[in-house]
Amino acid sequence: MTSLADEVMNDLDDLGSGSELDDELDAADGDAEGDAGMDDVPAGEVHVPEGGIKPAEELDSDAVNQMDLTGVTEVGKVAKLQNGRNMREVLQKIDYYREHPDPNLASDPESEEYQLIVQANNLSVEIDNEMLVVHKFIRDHYLPRFPELDSLVSAPLPYCRVILALGNGPELQGDISGILPSGSVMAVKVTAATTKGQQLADKEWNVVKGACDMMFKLDESKRKILEYVESRITLLAPNISAIVGTQTATKILGIAGGLHGLCRIPHSNIYLLGAVKRANTGFSTASHSIDRLHTGFIYQCPLVQHTRAEDRMKAQRKVGAKVALAARVDIAKSSPTGAFGEEMKGKLEAEMERLARPPPKKATKALPRPDEKKKARRGGKRARKAKEAYAMTELRKQQNRIKFGEAEEEVGAYDDVAGMGMIGSSSGKVRANVAEARSKAKLSKQLKGRLGSIKTTPGTATSGLATSLAFTPVQGLELVDPSKMRSKVDEANAKWFADGAFTHVQKGGGIGKNGIGSSK
Repeated sequence: MTSLADEVMNDLDDLGSGSELDDELDAADGDAEGDAGMDDVPAGEVHVPEGGIKPAEELDSDAVNQMDLTGVTEVGKVAKLQNGRNMREVLQKIDYYREHPDPNLASDPESEEYQLIVQANNLSVEIDNEMLVVHKFIRDHYLPRFPELDSLVSAPLPYCRVILALGNGPELQGDISGILPSGSVMAVKVTAATTKGQQLADKEWNVVKGACDMMFKLDESKRKILEYVESRITLLAPNISAIVGTQTATKILGIAGGLHGLCRIPHSNIYLLGAVKRANTGFSTASHSIDRLHTGFIYQCPLVQHTRAEDRMKAQRKVGAKVALAARVDIAKSSPTGAFGEEMKGKLEAEMERLARPPPKKATKALPRPDEKKKARRGGKRARKAKEAYAMTELRKQQNRIKFGEAEEEVGAYDDVAGMGMIGSSSGKVRANVAEARSKAKLSKQLKGRLGSIKTTPGTATSGLATSLAFTPVQGLELVDPSKMRSKVDEANAKWFADGAFTHVQKGGGIGKNGIGSSK
């Protein structure tokens, strides 16, 4: 037995040996859209961290369906796992450790029983692959007898049970009520009575029965392995198993190198464990979940698969974060019954339900009561300036007023008529005064001072139509100073119209005399 100090030193040594893994994963932490730690991994392969065990590869069912096994005479030529050495050794070790469990399984990630758990979990994946191949073998060899059965029953085990129940006689008759649902039973019986298939030879029928027996043996071995893995993984990582299930938990712990290796991985990269690097072939792999970018073992767990397809990428990130917390709880043995994992699973299910919920309908706000007191508005210099800048102009006020008993003047353009109100009866200075007031309201104090310094007096204002060019009959265009022209006009007015009338009239030339208006 090792002391507590020795265990702490061993943990520190493990952390030191995994520094390269930490640097590799920390570089990808927070970058959920990048290939985290898989730059040196060939396309189509799974990235395995240091200390982890490479998981078994799963066969594609579509690729298996494209195989042609009609020319294979024995099922043992395509399915060698059941009678292989690896299967026998694993099953023998399982029987041994069921009777003699390892007491250091939960604290020692290097124990032989822990290695057996990971190996047995990978073996279950290989059994699934083997069952796919055997199912394809049985279909190809039984197709001449009942070609319609493949479309009526798709599951491997029910397909084999229906074959053995119907037999190979001249008429396909048998009791299949306990194998298939009632609707499927009726469809199979009716189709079997009208099928155009031919009876198989005795040798070929024996080959089909032998393949069915192998299918049942593989299923029994898989069930035995899964029962053992489930019983041990709940002892090793009860909280992780409660969140993602025993199979997914075993895959995660196997590829991460145990609980210690899983705790060293950032939570933002846990959901990438088991991800396959995308092949740069230019073909889309969006329809295949196993080949999707940034999807690993957590993406295949039941909690994520039960959510909507558009929410699964968010769901796997949330589940990965909770798995990181559960791994720390499992390594500290603070919740050996898995209560923490069940609590996290409940929160995740509520979060998945919230993601699937439609967005809340926008509430229609009712109008306020007419007698309701209005909200007090802000006062002060700034508010007054804002009111002055956007106040109604005097011109608009005049347009809104109408004289009693008089028709207002109207103007129209482009089939649009507008009334002028009392604009025509007011002075022409309304527009200028209002424009000047509004411009002052919008100017700052500094700009107002500059405007006042350059503003001229009303008597010296220059008309906008004034020009310094004059037309003369001799020289044509002549450049003239407007101020001198103005001074000449002022001198003439002072001489002839000083008092508002003609001040210089020829003497003795008045009306009625020898002058203007005289009859002489």
